[in-house]
Amino acid sequence: MTQILEPGSLAGRRALVTGSSRGVGADTVRYFAEAGADVVVNFRNKAPRAEKLATELRELGVRALVQGADLTDPESVAGMMGAVSEEFGGLDILVLNASGGMEGGMAEDYALQLNRDAQLSVLDAALPLLSEGARVVFVTSHQAHFIRTTPTMPEYTPVALSKRAGEDALRERIPALAERGIEFVVVSGDMIEGTVTATLLNRMNPGAIEERREQAGRLYNVAEFAAEVARAAVAPVPADHTHLVGDTSSFGA
Repeated sequence: MTQILEPGSLAGRRALVTGSSRGVGADTVRYFAEAGADVVVNFRNKAPRAEKLATELRELGVRALVQGADLTDPESVAGMMGAVSEEFGGLDILVLNASGGMEGGMAEDYALQLNRDAQLSVLDAALPLLSEGARVVFVTSHQAHFIRTTPTMPEYTPVALSKRAGEDALRERIPALAERGIEFVVVSGDMIEGTVTATLLNRMNPGAIEERREQAGRLYNVAEFAAEVARAAVAPVPADHTHLVGDTSSFGA
């Protein structure tokens, strides 16, 4: 992977990325570790994969704490934050990356539970660990960010609406976070090549990825989008608290 952040620029900082055992989350947490941050690798049900990643990150000379948690279960989230507090003493960066809603066999309102309620639950549980100067990053998609003005594929609409609900709920916390000296930014990306969601949508709508790639000119891959998430954790926060990644010409304002 290409070096994204300056080596040593995050030395002494502590970062938790939810859903970081694979995909965008894994690459984001790796960028932080390469910059010297101690990191928390969070997973839901793939412990060996998370442990393997953590072992690789420790070889960079940083601490890597592996924490399994069901983000829809407040007790599970509290247990994770307790372990983080004991091991690291606090957090400087919280990336709310984990999302879902297209999994089979889940409750009808699972997407809303995970993409809205759980995001608030994780933030609330992390607040005692976040001191002045900390940064919270919420990761979403253009299909969700712009869902109120631009329709998306029917199969993704419930997820998009739930992620937008999560974004709106988190934005309502901006004044309270600012009072504590905590910054907040949303990172929204176009369809990302290589993600589980893009693969599932392409399976349901054969040609969907190719069609979107043609519309946008290019699509970011997992590592490229993760690099934007990592940068957003340290770059100045835009006035509208929003960092848009990739083409937006197809989406309404």
